[in-house]
Amino acid sequence: MASLLTATVVTGLAPILVFLWPAPPKGQKKSSLTVSIGKSIDSLADGDAIKFDAPTSPNSAFIMADGGGDNAPGELAFGGFVVKNAGNVDVLAINCSHLGCSVALNTDAKTFDCPCHGSRFHLDGTVLHGPAAYPLSHLKWTKGSDPATISVDGIELGF
Repeated sequence: MASLLTATVVTGLAPILVFLWPAPPKGQKKSSLTVSIGKSIDSLADGDAIKFDAPTSPNSAFIMADGGGDNAPGELAFGGFVVKNAGNVDVLAINCSHLGCSVALNTDAKTFDCPCHGSRFHLDGTVLHGPAAYPLSHLKWTKGSDPATISVDGIELGF
C-alpha cells in the first residue's frame, strides 16, 4: 500500500518539479569569461572607469553577484565597468537596478547615469539619485593572465 501511495505522489509531483527546477538550455554552461579592457588595471587612476562587453563568440553574459531590484544575484548582464575609486578596483554590471537599462559613465560628474529614468550612481555603484532604490550589482572577477584582461564569472548561452 505504501509503495502504491508513493508511486502516485511521485507521478503527480514529477511534472510540477520540471517547471520549478528546469534543466539549463542545451549548450548553456557557467564559465569564467576572459575580457580585454584595453588598459592595465594597475594603470587606472582614481575615478577612471572602463566599459567592457560580454564576449559574443560564443554568445555569453556575466552573472551578477549581488544587488537588488532588477539586479538580483544570478541575473545576467551583457556589459560592465572596471572602476577605480578611492584606491579600490570594482567591477560593476552595466544594468540599472531600477528597470535594467544600461547606465553610461558621466566623466564630468564622475557618476553612472541611467538614460531611461534619470537614476544616478556613485562610482562605487551606490545610489546617488533615484528612482533606483538599489546599488549597481558587482561582478565576481579576477585579474587575467595579461595585465589588460580580467576574468569574470559568466555563462555561455549556447546560441
